Amino acid sequence: MIDSLGQAFKVGDLRKKLLFTLLMLLIFRLGAHVPVPGINAEALAELLKGQLFGFFDIISGGAFKRFSIFAMSITPYINATIIMQLLTVVIPRLEELNKEGEEGRKVIAQYTRYGTVVLAFIQSIGMAFALGKTGAVMNPGLGSYLIIAISLTAGTAMLMWIGELITEKGIGNGISLIIFAGIVARIPSQIAGVGQELAGGIIGAINVILLIVIMLLIIAAVVAMNEGQRRLPIQYAKRVVGRRLYGGQSTFLPLKVNTGGVIPIIFAMALMMFPATIGSWMNPEGAFNTFLNNYFNFGSVLYNVLYAALIIFFTFFYVAIIFNPLDVADNIKRNGGFIPGIRPGRPTAEYIDRVLTRLTTAGGIFLALIAVLPNFVIALTGVQSLWFGGTALLIVVGVALDTMKQIEAHLLLRSYEGFVK
Repeated sequence: MIDSLGQAFKVGDLRKKLLFTLLMLLIFRLGAHVPVPGINAEALAELLKGQLFGFFDIISGGAFKRFSIFAMSITPYINATIIMQLLTVVIPRLEELNKEGEEGRKVIAQYTRYGTVVLAFIQSIGMAFALGKTGAVMNPGLGSYLIIAISLTAGTAMLMWIGELITEKGIGNGISLIIFAGIVARIPSQIAGVGQELAGGIIGAINVILLIVIMLLIIAAVVAMNEGQRRLPIQYAKRVVGRRLYGGQSTFLPLKVNTGGVIPIIFAMALMMFPATIGSWMNPEGAFNTFLNNYFNFGSVLYNVLYAALIIFFTFFYVAIIFNPLDVADNIKRNGGFIPGIRPGRPTAEYIDRVLTRLTTAGGIFLALIAVLPNFVIALTGVQSLWFGGTALLIVVGVALDTMKQIEAHLLLRSYEGFVK
């Protein structure tokens, strides 16, 4: 990995992409410290104590507790993306646009941007009114609420723009890299809290070591799962074109165990933060927030069961969107290929679908277990200073692996271009 990074910085165009990506992430981190005007910081810090909004704060890189312009992070964009993908399946016009190729996807992306702004404004205006009721707004009134809502909405729109710039002009995976940067930014503060746990004596030290060992095992398991794949053999028939013989070679169709990567985790995470979003609109001492704090925090059984179910659901949902077995089977048949022992056409599609379903089931269950297991371990050990969680580890490791693959793909492409020249 270090060798690949070193080679990447030696290549001019790739170095520009990496530096541009780092510049955009630096702007994100600077924006996380720009406060929203009209907010009483002390009253807000008192209000946001506890674990209910902890996930918000980790994903936003601490911007939520500071209530900066990036406090809502990229969550409205993720929600808008989920809604648009669901509507693409339901609305024929959107389905046609999705099948039109790059131009159609550009139109859908534009609709997603509009939806992001609308969702961000609705969420931010609700938060502004809720904060006004709790005394966290210095001068409660319609003008102050609008300034807060516009600031938060503009921050989310800017993050969406930064993410798209990274995808277009940087190294790629813009939105994922923003979430990655937000999580990684919290690592120093998490490490600083280890001293408090170690000061608790031998029991505290054992709990910290246990948690670190589990994190390392999770990292190893995530790497192994991301690299795991099932290779379906494909044989191409021989055919004569003119006086030359073509085909006859064997290849394979790689099906990844974790086809969706970290996307199902991010989607599930966005939906699981929705109750906390609703709670931020209401009285913090009210029945709804009391229920969330007591029964819907990160260590509760209800939260983790629902979270695991959503991860498995979005694993199947995302794979169904990005991979169509019938199209793959038609392409294989069109090129004169077949899977040994399976008839071309629909039987091949059904076979691929069966294999993919088994792989997706295994991948979804793995993601769900890894996401919820550390939450129970943290609740068992009582180590709150290293509150990093399986979800954060999955996202960090998954995005890091995807980014390195992007860099290696650029390097490999350049090697081929140099060879051809």
